[in-house]
Amino acid sequence: MVLEIRKLVTIVEETVTEGGRTVRPALLIAAAGAVVRNPLAGEPFANDLSPLVDGLSGPLGELLGRRVVELLDGTVEAYGKGVIVGANGEVEHGSAVIHTLRFGDPFRNAAGGTALLPAAEKRGAMGATLDLALKHKDDHAVRSHHLTFEVRVPDAPRSDELVVFCVASNGGRPHARIGSGPGDDGPGR
Repeated sequence: MVLEIRKLVTIVEETVTEGGRTVRPALLIAAAGAVVRNPLAGEPFANDLSPLVDGLSGPLGELLGRRVVELLDGTVEAYGKGVIVGANGEVEHGSAVIHTLRFGDPFRNAAGGTALLPAAEKRGAMGATLDLALKHKDDHAVRSHHLTFEVRVPDAPRSDELVVFCVASNGGRPHARIGSGPGDDGPGR
């Protein structure tokens, strides 16, 4: 299967004030997305989804992973991934693309991370939103870096498309004050 990209989308949010206090350095969260044709949309049920992995996972992981890291000038502390599947596809089609090392490893390598990438996937109409989960790139238990970032593309996904995202931040939540992990004494346990 050949990767067919209709459009590329980037979203960058910069938080400079939170809770009435300045955020230094500013928290940057960036997402890079690709709207691509789902070659299995509308097709009969397929047991073998490896053509999606073979044709889409690696190229999208490299393209989007590199792009989102560039949006943050190479400074990544947290990351995640996600996909919205158009109406004529299965959520499993999107999962096949993003839940593979061919997708994750290029992004992890570009970000300098070692932890698994948290993921979000769903079926949605054009303009559907997706809340992308982020966690620390080296330790998923670092609570200050548990974030979500909402993304959407107004004219996607069409019924035969996937919208695939990589997301990253240059830090954790501004002014984080909860404990760091299991067994801590802070609030939020």
